Amino acid sequence: MLNFDFHNPTHIVFGKGRVADLAKLVPAAAKVLILVGGASAEKTGTLAEVRAALGERQHATFSGIEPNPSFETSMKAVDQVRSGGFDFLLAVGGGSVIDAVKFIAAAVHFEGDAWAILEKRGRNITQAVPFGAVLTLPATGSEMNNGSVITHRGKGAKLAFSSVHTYPLFSVLDPTKTYTLPPQQLANGVVDAFVHTVEQYLTYPVNAPVQDRFAEGILQTLIEIGP
Repeated sequence: MLNFDFHNPTHIVFGKGRVADLAKLVPAAAKVLILVGGASAEKTGTLAEVRAALGERQHATFSGIEPNPSFETSMKAVDQVRSGGFDFLLAVGGGSVIDAVKFIAAAVHFEGDAWAILEKRGRNITQAVPFGAVLTLPATGSEMNNGSVITHRGKGAKLAFSSVHTYPLFSVLDPTKTYTLPPQQLANGVVDAFVHTVEQYLTYPVNAPVQDRFAEGILQTLIEIGP
């Protein structure tokens, strides 16, 4: 038997049209920085929905978060949060955007070189800017956990961290947002979900038969629907 703690405070908001719920999920007085990857959120209309739901709240947008989000790009966002006085972050995208926002949220109030967050695996995080997520590409589970992986291109390093302070307050999961994805991206999501599940299934021999059956069910479902 292994002892463990489990606590997941993220509010999951699932279903068609739920982006509109941002109107009540985001604090009314918040000054919001929306963070996105490329131009797809704009092209598909998701970003327009997000902005409409924010209503009269002050907001701006930071774009350019790349797949395998980098420390360098994330720190540019940190600078914008600090200079603009933003007090709420909203990730609109897939796992990479959400991973970046977790780091950004923690780095804003961190004193010293923020790469130390990664070097200490998040143990030195004492606070983070509150943030939520609007998921557009399912696969990683970053929308409902407290972990993140960041790449430092200058150092040639890629490290992970987690903290009780970096759970999203909420995550909006509208399945219709995946309808506009190109087939290659959908395929990537299926493979990503499969690999993440296999990682847990194979590398933790802890006699957890119920969780193993969950994993087998997920893997079999992906095999069936993947094609």
